[in-house]
Amino acid sequence: ALNVDMTLPATGVTALFGPSGSGKTTCLRVLAGLEPQAKGHISVAGEVWQDSAQRIFKPVHQRALGYVFQEASLFEHLSVQGNLTFGHARTPTAQRRHGWDHGLDLLGIRHLLARMPHELSGGERQRVAMARALATSPRVLLMDEPLAALDAARKADILPWLEQLHEGLDIPVIYVTHAMDEVVRLADHIVLLEQGRVLAQGPVAEMLTRTDLPLAHGDGASTLIEARTCGLVAEEDMCALAFAGGRLLLPQTRSTPLSPNQLVRVRIQARDVSLSLDAPQRTSVLNILPASVADITPDGPGQVLVGLNVPATEPNQGGTRLLSRISQASAHRLGLEPGVPVFAQIKGVAMVR
Repeated sequence: ALNVDMTLPATGVTALFGPSGSGKTTCLRVLAGLEPQAKGHISVAGEVWQDSAQRIFKPVHQRALGYVFQEASLFEHLSVQGNLTFGHARTPTAQRRHGWDHGLDLLGIRHLLARMPHELSGGERQRVAMARALATSPRVLLMDEPLAALDAARKADILPWLEQLHEGLDIPVIYVTHAMDEVVRLADHIVLLEQGRVLAQGPVAEMLTRTDLPLAHGDGASTLIEARTCGLVAEEDMCALAFAGGRLLLPQTRSTPLSPNQLVRVRIQARDVSLSLDAPQRTSVLNILPASVADITPDGPGQVLVGLNVPATEPNQGGTRLLSRISQASAHRLGLEPGVPVFAQIKGVAMVR
């Protein structure tokens, strides 16, 4: 049974996230018109695709959508170019917003056009499947765990192309996954599903730090921060990032340094944030931010999750919420309670996009 009420952004990537059996794929199938018995209302940019009360139901081929499955499901008897032109040729001329080759450069497959599907790697097959979906000029792109069938190395290969897709598309992408690393890297909006119902939905950065949701608990609890590059720290091979709560330093691990003022996304694991009542001195920790305790939530045996408010450095900016996962004994020893000023010592910062 699926009982959901969602209003999704018209641009960017929305992740449908939840455990197996929570209803993620069923949501996609209903959107696509693959569950004709489903009762409800679906509209895309004001166009009604389904309304059981008014007996409106557009079949799959009349819904302007692209669908990418876990398996690429390419036509084995057609070349890569043949696969791409297949969908494009069947899209009414009036509905074509792009040529059949729209996704070639976005997904880096132009050099594969003459190849047959059996000559492609798993990652290449998925990139071709995505380009084939884009060739139909969809108004919405549905992706059902497109990385689930790939090993870790192939996932690492294809994720940068998914980022390219995110930046280059002007249509909404509905992305089903149960992998948090894909969510933090690709998604702008998230819908948390549980047993066929929407537990919560909203911007990813906001949802990750809500301690009333399961996302913010356990060893994977983390904070997502949007920041901008502000150059390298001379002679130290460190990349400086500016965000609403101050500045972060990361080791410069890229062969080509990021250009100044480039928007990036970083993830800070709650387990990598320790707390001190006094400003730390003579420490190896590079990133230390003044903050205040906002809330304290139990998080498993002997552990607590401390929500922190990091004040903005500029008067017109909002503060940043940070999570710290520490022992209950440490919280008691420090006398932590809402309002107590602390210093957050961040032992690890990962740039995810």
